[in-house]
Amino acid sequence: MKLDINSKVKLNDGTQMPLLGFGTWQIRNGESAYNAVLWALKAGYRHIDTAKFYGNEESVGRAIRDSGIPRSDVFVTTKLWPTDAINAEKVFNRSFEKLDIGYIDLYLMHWPVPGMVKKSWQRLEKIYETSGKIKSIGVSNHNIRQLKCILDVAKIKPVVNQVKCSPYNYDPTMHEFCRKNDIVMEAYSPLTRGNMLYDEKLTTIAEKYKKSSTQILLRWCIQKGIVTIPKSAHPEWITENADIFDFEISDDDMRKLDNFSKNV
Repeated sequence: MKLDINSKVKLNDGTQMPLLGFGTWQIRNGESAYNAVLWALKAGYRHIDTAKFYGNEESVGRAIRDSGIPRSDVFVTTKLWPTDAINAEKVFNRSFEKLDIGYIDLYLMHWPVPGMVKKSWQRLEKIYETSGKIKSIGVSNHNIRQLKCILDVAKIKPVVNQVKCSPYNYDPTMHEFCRKNDIVMEAYSPLTRGNMLYDEKLTTIAEKYKKSSTQILLRWCIQKGIVTIPKSAHPEWITENADIFDFEISDDDMRKLDNFSKNV
């Protein structure tokens, strides 16, 4: 199947989620976050990821509203911080008001709450069922044991597990567990926070395809069906990160990238 910037994955509740998204972690509220999201939307991204913890929901929402793009064309994720789980409904409503975009496409439990994984998920289910403001719910940073705990009690299965993922920390066991349980794996920090961009193994592959290291890392994700949300506050890098649909990494090079984590 040919991939392009509009390619999506189907979640287990039937919702369509863009494979390529734009992350906003550490982009400050105000003009920085506002401009970055506008640049991303102008570059063709239709999936924006934020969180209550990031402190920039207000600017993210304002950029989406001001973009002129129909709300139904933009997939928006925000997240519940674990210490807020006891007041989940109140905290969700605050995020909803700050974003001010009509509804939330995906609401995630940002981190597992020790000893409260099942209860926290049930609170998310309640918000989903009673608010009418959320299309889908999922989790972030949950391991397989924690996902099993949720699946044991879930009336609504998580659609996504958002985890730190790149060729340098790829967990095939987690990926396979998610596949078997119809949970989409989503990668944050797919660019290794810049730490591995000059690694010779990576740059050798990038030179072969006449692409940047970042483009190879992102293309690896989407070829594996892993949703990915690169972050940048620079318009030229935002555009470059989206320019990953005019080439394909060979099976041999994909296997090499899969094994990078074994050599770190």
